[in-house]
Amino acid sequence: MTITLDDARALDRDDSLGRFRDEFLIGDDPVAYLDGNSLGRPPLRTLARVEDLMRREWGGRLIRGWEDGWLELPEQVGDRLAAASLGAAPGQTVVAESTSVNIFKLLHAACDLRPGRDEIVATDTDFPTDRYLVESVAAARGMTVRWLSPDLVVGVEPEDVRAALSERTAFVLLSHVDYRSGALADLPTITALAHDAGALAVWDLCHSAGAVPLALDADGVDLAVGCTYKYLNGGPGAPAFLYVAERHIGAVRQPITGWWGVADRFAMGPTYEPAPSIRVMLSGTAYVPGLVAVDASAEVVAEAGLEAIRAKSVALTSLCVELADAWLEPHGFRVASPRDPARRGSHITVRGPGARAVADAMTQARVIPDYRNPDMIRLGLSPLTTSYAELWTALDVTRRIVEER
Repeated sequence: MTITLDDARALDRDDSLGRFRDEFLIGDDPVAYLDGNSLGRPPLRTLARVEDLMRREWGGRLIRGWEDGWLELPEQVGDRLAAASLGAAPGQTVVAESTSVNIFKLLHAACDLRPGRDEIVATDTDFPTDRYLVESVAAARGMTVRWLSPDLVVGVEPEDVRAALSERTAFVLLSHVDYRSGALADLPTITALAHDAGALAVWDLCHSAGAVPLALDADGVDLAVGCTYKYLNGGPGAPAFLYVAERHIGAVRQPITGWWGVADRFAMGPTYEPAPSIRVMLSGTAYVPGLVAVDASAEVVAEAGLEAIRAKSVALTSLCVELADAWLEPHGFRVASPRDPARRGSHITVRGPGARAVADAMTQARVIPDYRNPDMIRLGLSPLTTSYAELWTALDVTRRIVEER
C-alpha cells in the first residue's frame, strides 16, 4: 500500500538529518522544490559569511583583505571540500573558475601526461559541455574519440569501457552520475580498467559531489572536476572544484597559464614558472565571494556527513520510485532511472507523453521539477533540504496533473 502524507511526516520526525533543513533559507514558495540537482538552496550561514565579507573584510580591510587570507582561499576551500565530500587528502584540490574551464584544463593536462597516445574514450550521451570539450581537445591535439553509447537507464558499464580501451588510449572521461537518468557509474572498477590499459581516469562529479560518498584517493582517480552549486549548495555560478592526484602534481601542466598558477605571483617575472603544487592549476584571480559561499556550504556537508546524506538520498529516491510507480505509471509516465538504489545518484527521472506540459503545470502549481528534452522530468532530491512530506506533496500534485489531462 502506498504511504500516506501522515506516513511521510512520520519519516520526517525520525529523520536524523531533519535538523539541517533549518540551516537553509526555505520559504513558503514553492511548496516543493525538486531541482536541487540543478541549484541547491542557500545555507543560512552563507548569508552571514558573505555579509561579513562585505562589511568587515572588503568594507573594512579593502585591498588588505588579500594579505589577510584571500590569496589562499582556492586551496583552503579546496581542502575543506575535499575532506567533506571527495575523500581526498589536502593539497590536491582547488576551487576556482567554472566546470567547463576546469574540464578544458584537465583534458589538456591528461594529454600531456600520456604523450604518444592518440585516443580518448568518452560517452556520446554525456552532458554537452563534456562532449563539446572532448571534441575540441581531440581536434586541437589530432586525437580520435572512441565514443560509447550507454543505455539511458543502465548507464555506462565497465565492460563497455574495457572494450574501448587500448594501448592508444590517453584517458577516459566519464560522468560519475548520468545527468539524465541518475545512473551511477562504477567508478572504482572503471578507474582500475583505465589504469590496466595505461590510461588516465578523468571523472566529472557534478551530479555526485555532496550526494554520493567519494574516495578519490583510495580509488586511484587521476583527475576530477565538479560544480559546487548542486548538492554542495554553493550558490548560482559558484566556482567549481578541480582535483589532481598528488602523484601527478609535479608533472601536471595546464593550458591557461595565468599569473595565479606561478610559483611566485608577485615576482612578476618575464616567463611563466609553474607553482610546484596544486596551485599550478589556477589561472586568474580568485572570486572571493564565491569561495566564501562554497566554504560555508562545505561546512554544512561536513557536519552532516556523506554516509548519512547518502542513506537519506537512497530513502528519498526509493520513496520517489514507489510513488511514481503507483501514481504516474498508470498515466503513461515510467521511471527512467535505475531500480537498484546502489546504481543511482540522488535524482529520479520519469518519462512520458507531454512531459514538457506536465513539468510546466507542476511549476504553475508551485512544485519545481527540472525538464530535459525530449520527454524527461527530473526530480532532484537534496538530502539536506528535501523532506519526505515535501516529496510526497510534489508527487501528489503531479498525480493530479496527469489525471486531469
